[in-house]
Amino acid sequence: MFTTRFQAWVRRNAQRLARFVSRLPITPNQVTVAGTLFTFGAAVLIGFGHLVWAGIVLALSGTFDILDGALARATKRSYPYGAFLDSTFDRYSEGAIYIGLAVYFLNQGGRWMRWEVLGCMLALAGSFLVSYVRARAQSLGFKCDSGIFARPERVVATVAGLVLPIPGILPAVVGLLAVLTNFTAVQRILEVWGQARAQRRAREAAAKAPSRGETSRP
Repeated sequence: MFTTRFQAWVRRNAQRLARFVSRLPITPNQVTVAGTLFTFGAAVLIGFGHLVWAGIVLALSGTFDILDGALARATKRSYPYGAFLDSTFDRYSEGAIYIGLAVYFLNQGGRWMRWEVLGCMLALAGSFLVSYVRARAQSLGFKCDSGIFARPERVVATVAGLVLPIPGILPAVVGLLAVLTNFTAVQRILEVWGQARAQRRAREAAAKAPSRGETSRP
C-alpha cells in the first residue's frame, strides 16, 4: 500500500533529523507549536493568493509535524499529553489550510467558485473524519490503520497543488481531497465494522460451545 510505504520512508528520514535536533535545547511540544504557526502562516498566504510561498511554508510545516514525534522518541519524551497536543493542533492546522483555500477561491470568483468552496468544505469534513474514525476506533480497542489518503498524503497533495504552475491544478487537487478523504474515512469505517463483526461472531460461537464441565449423556 502506498500509504504504508510512504509513511515508512518518512519515519526513517524523520529519525535521522531527530537525532541531530535532539542535541539542541528544543522540546517536542515546541516543535509541534512551531509547525502549527507555520501552517497558519501558509493559510494566510493562501488567502492572499501567494500560492507558491504558501506551498513552501506548508512543506516546511510538514517537516515540523513529522519531526515532533520522532524527536519525542529520540529523546524519550513520549508522553500522552504530547500525543494529545499534536493530534489537536493537527486538526487546527488542517482547518486553517482549508479555510485559506476557501478564502482564496472566494477572492478569485469565477463560475466554479461555489463548487470550489464546496470542495474545500467536503475535504475539511473528510480530513477530520479520517482522523476521528481512527482515534475513536483505537479508543474502543479496534485496529484502524487502513486508508489510501492519510495526513502525509494530504499534505503532499496540497503542496503540489500550490506550487505546480499548471492551470486548474489547485481546484483539481481540492476536488481530489474532497473525494479521497471521505473515501478513506469509509475504508476505515468498514475496517472497524469487519473487526466488530468478527468479535460478535466469536462471542456467539463461545456462547454456543458447551462448557468444560458439561458431559455428554447417552
